[in-house]
Amino acid sequence: MATIRAGNQGVLVVVDVQAGVMSETWDSPRVIQNVAHTVARARAQGVPVLWVQHADDGLVFGSPAWQWAEGLTPAADEPLIHKHFNSAFEQTTLEDHLARLGATHIVLAGAATNWCIRATAYAALDRGYDLTLVADAHTTGSIELDDGAQVAAADIIRDLNVTMTWLSYPGRKNSAVACDAVDFTTPGGAP
Repeated sequence: MATIRAGNQGVLVVVDVQAGVMSETWDSPRVIQNVAHTVARARAQGVPVLWVQHADDGLVFGSPAWQWAEGLTPAADEPLIHKHFNSAFEQTTLEDHLARLGATHIVLAGAATNWCIRATAYAALDRGYDLTLVADAHTTGSIELDDGAQVAAADIIRDLNVTMTWLSYPGRKNSAVACDAVDFTTPGGAP
């Protein structure tokens, strides 16, 4: 059973909004703009922003594709967390940073919806955090299945937004909320 985290200390976690990732995703200019808007809102409200950056054989550490998408720049005092697995919690320093900040509520934005965002969202809930998925600030690419059928990116995004609205965990609140409506101080992030 998860340890439920008392309080309402929100943090924004931005996952994998990197040049190489975003070049392959649906509606990336709008999503990058919404991520930047969410970051600006968090900073204006004094909410900590944590940046998670993926590296693997296809996204080489330090390469141009590994860099942040144009228009996104972490501030000097905002933690950078490097990861090699889908979940931002697996073998990273994310939990240490969250503990230091006294975080109880994670606001989540980034890419890719069906891989790193989904894995990080479930991992946060499994660890007892309240969670708000920024509904219009995450994206992915479409998937072509072995039989030639396609799963459209917009449908994958919609599915996770609905899931995060309907999902129920004891003692935790979760939701999916548009970037303009995120409440960083309310568990689940909706007013």
